[in-house]
Amino acid sequence: SVMNTFSPETILGLARNFMECRILLTGAELNLFTLLSPAPLSPEEIAAMIGADLRAVTILLDALSAMGLLVKQAGKYHCPPSISPFLSAEASNSILPMILHMAHVWERWSGLTSIVKGLRVQEKSTRSSQDADELRAFIGAMHVIAAPLAPRIVAAVNPGTSRTMLDVGGGSGVYARAFLRAVPEMRCTLFDRPAVIEMARERLSKAGVLSRVNLTPGDFYRDEFPPGHDLAFLSAIIHQNSPEQNLNLYLKVFRALVPGGRIVIRDHVMASDRTRPKDGALFAVNMLVSTTGGITYTYGDIKDCLTKAGFIRIRLLQSGEHMDGLVEAFKP
Repeated sequence: SVMNTFSPETILGLARNFMECRILLTGAELNLFTLLSPAPLSPEEIAAMIGADLRAVTILLDALSAMGLLVKQAGKYHCPPSISPFLSAEASNSILPMILHMAHVWERWSGLTSIVKGLRVQEKSTRSSQDADELRAFIGAMHVIAAPLAPRIVAAVNPGTSRTMLDVGGGSGVYARAFLRAVPEMRCTLFDRPAVIEMARERLSKAGVLSRVNLTPGDFYRDEFPPGHDLAFLSAIIHQNSPEQNLNLYLKVFRALVPGGRIVIRDHVMASDRTRPKDGALFAVNMLVSTTGGITYTYGDIKDCLTKAGFIRIRLLQSGEHMDGLVEAFKP
């Protein structure tokens, strides 16, 4: 791989990266891109609409304009039509949920130095409404990422003869929907937390596939899965777990599969030295700040753990740069 050639300027650039990042996150949290998509507004109008400090919001709007995310003309600001489809909450393929999720991630990452020193940062006592907002932002973000990726992943999995799928931590149902579209005879059990199941119900109902889905609320750290499945899909799940938690999870999946049934894991699959893919190495830091035992795993790690759980014929279906690695294995 090509070594980065760093200079004092590029290293300082890296140290300052957070500035533009934070300006974007705050713009998203204040919903400025949605408010400024229909028509230009003055700073006074914006301050009144969002209950903001006039001086502060003007400085923020000017910075967003300097970055090119807003356009300033004759003292008014608007979000241009080239950007509004991505950042307005009204747009159908908006990445705003992902950006709001990143604003929550920012909070956790600010404690990284203390965490590396072994001092667990004092968990702020979060209000349950705040937790609910964060969960909604997270599930929305996962949906935004998965929607374009899902059909390619399903094609790589090649579910042709499967008829009963278990989607562990199935989130908004975006993968379930892609599998059900690919195999018209298939039915799916979507297992996730109760609050998430309700989000999935809404989305799968809109997609017209709800009648083929068994929505099962539960906690995969505590509860068993319903039995009788011939395919189990674990998408972006194993990185949040310690090796012990994954072994426990694989054993539960093993029990939920029929003999000959297949497990497919989608996640970052790291090279043996754990520095590639770069996204996966950075994501391991995200797991360090947001979980007690999570990390990104190598193919060797995943294979060993699946073997301990009783699976055979384990293989790497594909590796990838952006959490699109796939590992499959079978129950004898």
